[in-house]
This record gives sequence, structure tokens and C-alpha cells, in this order.
Amino acid sequence: MTQEHPITPSTELVKQWLGTYFSTTITGEVSDVELTLATQAARWGAAQELEECLQWFSAFYCMETWMQKDLEKFRTARRPKPPSLKEQALQELDLLKADATTHGLGFDAPAIRRALESLPD
Repeated sequence: MTQEHPITPSTELVKQWLGTYFSTTITGEVSDVELTLATQAARWGAAQELEECLQWFSAFYCMETWMQKDLEKFRTARRPKPPSLKEQALQELDLLKADATTHGLGFDAPAIRRALESLPD
């Protein structure tokens, strides 16, 4: 039920970065630690770039209050939150229902769906 964050480098890119660091070609698997570290670094870099751009736009449009609100909307749109646990559970429930229907199991769980939907995000 894991959802990939929008800013996650591919394993091929992580291998390339590791190869650059170690001055060799990486042919094996990328470890969880390596992928997590590379992902956090990519997110940090993207966040720094976004903040610099917004700061520049903010200074450029400093007299325009409407633009300040749009900048905040832009920040939110460019850094979407990963799906909540509730959203992930509802997606998984849809998959379970589709799989069960495909295999003729007749699975339907309206009580589970109502319970999940009643939870706060």
C-alpha cells in the first residue's frame, strides 16, 4: 500500500549518482538506505529551488497582494502532500473489490467503505 512521493528519483538515477560518487558503474540493486537518502536529497533540492523562485516572484510583485495569494497556491500545487492513510486505504479497498469481482468472489464491503470515509483525513 505504499504510495510513491511525487519527488522520488528513479533507481537508475540513484545508481548513476552512486556511480559518480564511487567512480564506478553500479550494477547491483539500490538499497533502501541509498534510495531514501537520494529521495530526501532530491526533495530538499526541489524545495530549495521552489522557495528561491517564490522569493524572487514575491520581490518582483511585492506591491501586488493578489499575487502573494497565488504564490501560496503555487507552492501548495508544486508540493502536493502524499495521499493520506485514509485515501490509501480507500484506493486499496477499490483494488480489492475489483480483484474479487474479477475472480467471481462477489466481495462488497460498504461497511468498510463507510467506516473509512467517516475518518478524518
